[in-house]
Amino acid sequence: MPFDLAARLAQRQAEDLYRRRPLLESPQGPEVVIDGQPMLAFCSNDYLGLANHPEVIAALRAGAERWGVGGGASHLVNGHCGPHHELELALAEFTGRPRALLFSTGYMANLGTVTALVGKGDSVLEDRLNHASLLDAGLLSGARFSRYLHNDAASLASRLEKAEGNTLVVTDGVFSMDGDLADLPALCARAREKGAWVMVDDAHGFGPLGATGGGIVEHFGLDMDDVPVLVGTLGKAFGTAGAFVAGSEELIETLIQFARPYIYTTSQPPAVACATLKSLALLRAEGWRRDHLNALIARFRTGAEAIGLRLMDSPTPIQPILIGGSAQAMALSAELRQRGILVGAIRPPTVPAGTARLRVTLSASHSEAQVDRLLVALAESWQRVSSSLLAEIDAEEGDDA
Repeated sequence: MPFDLAARLAQRQAEDLYRRRPLLESPQGPEVVIDGQPMLAFCSNDYLGLANHPEVIAALRAGAERWGVGGGASHLVNGHCGPHHELELALAEFTGRPRALLFSTGYMANLGTVTALVGKGDSVLEDRLNHASLLDAGLLSGARFSRYLHNDAASLASRLEKAEGNTLVVTDGVFSMDGDLADLPALCARAREKGAWVMVDDAHGFGPLGATGGGIVEHFGLDMDDVPVLVGTLGKAFGTAGAFVAGSEELIETLIQFARPYIYTTSQPPAVACATLKSLALLRAEGWRRDHLNALIARFRTGAEAIGLRLMDSPTPIQPILIGGSAQAMALSAELRQRGILVGAIRPPTVPAGTARLRVTLSASHSEAQVDRLLVALAESWQRVSSSLLAEIDAEEGDDA
């Protein structure tokens, strides 16, 4: 029987992997309304609290008044507007690179960049825990595709020995489900030895990392010689929408000529570019946001470790709590929700089997009191879920006897 979609959906539900979309009925922020219920949210990527900033909203409104709502056409027809150009110049200056190119989404930026740079006869080497958009880009490029062990420069080196043609090493800057940092100095050194290029998707690094929010490249003191291809997302710490690629003049011109997701799509609304120009200015000027965020990260980790929760090695706003089983992760998320706390449960296939987790994300908009409230709720919820799990195990052992 062709296309038995009902069976596929039923199987996913039986495996505790079925996804549902919560309905957000308020602007982004710590305190939101989800499915009609007030919640304290710890699951947004709005790391610096700019998504609902009044100055960013005002810039968007003024941009719509001046430029209208839609982009109207692709960048190569007549959809490349003044705000797009101004934002590209600002992002190039921010990243310390000659050029930057706007894309409508991070997924499109990654797909367009990889497929424009490598193809049949080339090689693309990726961290096994890379974001799905990077993995899809590598598979679709037609290049020889290989994944190295997570954050393992020695594993990368062994694959570089077998690479052919132009070779692109691709990694997340901050791994979105683990929160750890790519070991860029070591990875770049291995790539340089073999004449390979490094591409970094720093979607979660721009804003929180670096002395000025310049991300993981700034954090490690690297430059364009180390990371020729740098990708950033505007829908996270920037608080708006879209993405960009920053690099050399030749790189950006190559993407304009060959990146199909850039060429064959309507440009983002110019008003969004106006809003991003304002959020970029705030990101650079208000360093207190990063300072406060880092203090909250330290506060959360200290409290969670005191409870006995298993944290992953993350210095970033992404603070995963490793649970293991999907059912247990869902149960803990549900317990928190009953207490008015919203934290998402991340399950396979997003993460490897047996590593389901709660993905806590912190924002500069959170207060210390709100983080403390989360910790109290986690302690109570974890105790209830653990007790329930132990009771189930005892019951099963009794049945076996």
